[in-house]
Amino acid sequence: MSKMATQPAEPLGEARRRGLLEAAISVFMRYGYRKTSMEEVARAAQVSRQGLYLYFATKEELFRAAVKTFLEASLQAATAVLRDPSLALEARLVRAFDEWMGRYVGMIGSGADDLVEAAHTLIGAMVAEHEAQFVEAVAKAMSAGGLAAAYRSVGLGARALAETLTATARGLKYAGGTREAFGRGMTVAVRAMCAPLGVQ
Repeated sequence: MSKMATQPAEPLGEARRRGLLEAAISVFMRYGYRKTSMEEVARAAQVSRQGLYLYFATKEELFRAAVKTFLEASLQAATAVLRDPSLALEARLVRAFDEWMGRYVGMIGSGADDLVEAAHTLIGAMVAEHEAQFVEAVAKAMSAGGLAAAYRSVGLGARALAETLTATARGLKYAGGTREAFGRGMTVAVRAMCAPLGVQ
């Protein structure tokens, strides 16, 4: 009797915690930090408020854990795309920026304008550290793909190119309004940057 290889099941406690964090991210993005209550997160996660408190003692603790999970998941997905050898450099860059930033465009509610301030106050350098890792991964992909070499004659390195695309993505995140608009804008920006390689 042959045994099929299966992935080990996630422990129930970890699965529940991940579900709580996913619910928390959606609520924080919709209402912002100040207006989000533990009760609203519990309702979104379909658990009792007491059940939520078993995992997170305070809203601050929940926010820190949710943002950390959000950043790590985005970074992991983006770097996996950047390492995918089956994709052309242009496609890898566009998809990586979609994973890092694009998939959240349009999810932030009008009352969530305090999220950046809350993240800065409660999390400190965590956001900047993850963004630096993302920029580094983009720069490495550009170097490996030959793009940095194409710009060497004009004094531009991979890091400068990666930082420019990241700044462009940040602007599109707020101007585009939808994930689709963000994707279109990033496709134009990446295609223009990849033009010296003759990427179609």
